[in-house]
Amino acid sequence: MIIGIDLGGISAKAACLGGENLLGKSSCPTSSAHTPEETARHIASLAERTATLAGVSFSHIDGIGVGAPGVIDGERGAVVSWTNFGWRDVPLAALVSRFTGKPTFLLNDANAAALGEAKYGAGKRYESCVLVTLGTGVGSGIVFGGKLFEGYRGAGGEFGHMVIRQGGELCSCGRRGCFERYASTSSLVRRTREAMENHRDSLLWRFAPSPEQANGETVFSAKAAGDGCASEVLGGYFADLAEGIANIANALRPQAILIGGAISAQGDALIVPLRRAVEPLLYAPQSFAPLDLLCAALGNDAGLYGAAQYAQDRLGAGSVH
Repeated sequence: MIIGIDLGGISAKAACLGGENLLGKSSCPTSSAHTPEETARHIASLAERTATLAGVSFSHIDGIGVGAPGVIDGERGAVVSWTNFGWRDVPLAALVSRFTGKPTFLLNDANAAALGEAKYGAGKRYESCVLVTLGTGVGSGIVFGGKLFEGYRGAGGEFGHMVIRQGGELCSCGRRGCFERYASTSSLVRRTREAMENHRDSLLWRFAPSPEQANGETVFSAKAAGDGCASEVLGGYFADLAEGIANIANALRPQAILIGGAISAQGDALIVPLRRAVEPLLYAPQSFAPLDLLCAALGNDAGLYGAAQYAQDRLGAGSVH
């Protein structure tokens, strides 16, 4: 049995993968104040507790997969850089392995979510799919032929930092006009707050007492209530989101592109207008190479599934850290 771990800036979550089920789900807090060694010890304790909750002896755990933010070197099992924690070249897989005695494998968290969705979620009926996760930024992962494509040294698949508007808004990465800057949920919230400031009569105010309280749901609720201002905000957002989605489709042409993140809970209110916006931008027509565009299905569990699957795949290939 394999344990999957989803490491984040506030908490780490873990579960045992048993067949297609996650068992013994648990979590622990994380902090940038902790050293990498302390974080690895916490992960080790979390893994042992997860096995106990799953009713499995830790001696029967075959390996551990960890999905982590930042630039990840999967072959070395190292976090090359994680800005939020200030980590540089941290051999996290080796540290966790030292404290658990288990083979441990490391991958980027967005790639873990993509692999989880491809194997167990909305992408499992497709041979090829791309996951685009919309949140504070834009994460992405590519799965073709059931295998994760990470690029050279795991540095590929960063669609959030392709430019869709040359000379556009400054991104956190230092470039201008990145897809992330226009298509993240943060961007949608920012647009919503600006619209509220500029349109005091908008129904947006009914769903958020102040601009500071607006979130990713606010504009969808107002649009459903018939607010023209909300429709305009979403129209601009969908246009930018479609631009990036079409670029991904035209470059890779997977069978499906999955939209993840909390915003995917909007379902058809998100996907239907997005499909309409994407289709005219596709180079190869839908009649020739159909592209399915749909919401991800696993929510916050996607990374747990993917991290465990990655470890399982690596163990099967005879690779051990």
